[in-house]
Amino acid sequence: MAKQKPIIPPKEPVYLEGPKSRGYELKFAWRVFTQFIKGFRTFHFVGPCIAVFGSARYKEDHEYYICAREFGKRIANLGFTTMTGGGPGIMEAANRGAYENGGMSVGCNVQLPFEQMANRYMHKSMTFEHFFVRKTLLIKYSYAFIIMPGGFGTMDEFFETLTLIQTKSITGFPIVIFGKEFYEPLMDVMYHMAREETISEEDLSLVLLTEDVGEAMDHIRKYIQTNYKIKPRKKQWWLFEKK
Repeated sequence: MAKQKPIIPPKEPVYLEGPKSRGYELKFAWRVFTQFIKGFRTFHFVGPCIAVFGSARYKEDHEYYICAREFGKRIANLGFTTMTGGGPGIMEAANRGAYENGGMSVGCNVQLPFEQMANRYMHKSMTFEHFFVRKTLLIKYSYAFIIMPGGFGTMDEFFETLTLIQTKSITGFPIVIFGKEFYEPLMDVMYHMAREETISEEDLSLVLLTEDVGEAMDHIRKYIQTNYKIKPRKKQWWLFEKK
């Protein structure tokens, strides 16, 4: 019997040395700082946003793409800016819906070896090196969150936003989970968490599960009208950014 070859060929040993040099860490901190400043300058005048999260893999003939495009249109009609992760799929659809209907459309893209090419339906966008910087900007400028079907990245954005709201680290802005068939298993897990008392029963009220675009937008509209008035921003330059 022939000897089986290893599935993974042997590699040279890699040694774990812990933290890098102080100079490396300082350069890393500086890169992060400059990305934040550039992001603040890019999005300073975009106005209040509604973030739309979702998969980069849906094509324009998919029902979720069509719904995300309608969300962008409805957000524009509401007078808000549509903010996405700036890539293809659901992100493109939401940006496109806003862009084609006279609304402001912006995106926070991220450097990836695949998938994440910036879409063309944005008035302003920036590509970030690190996910955590990108997510901070997505959350910073958004006053409501629409979670369309997606993968690990969408779950990361959803649960980070939900955790920040649950812990009152940010204001309790509305979160809409769109797509009952897709997300009901996830909601079952969340109900299981409540039964096991790893979250509170009232935490379940932080999200609305729906498959109706109108219901989703009515939920967001009622929250905003009840709690806020949109304040016009003075068009003053800050660090020479473009209006």
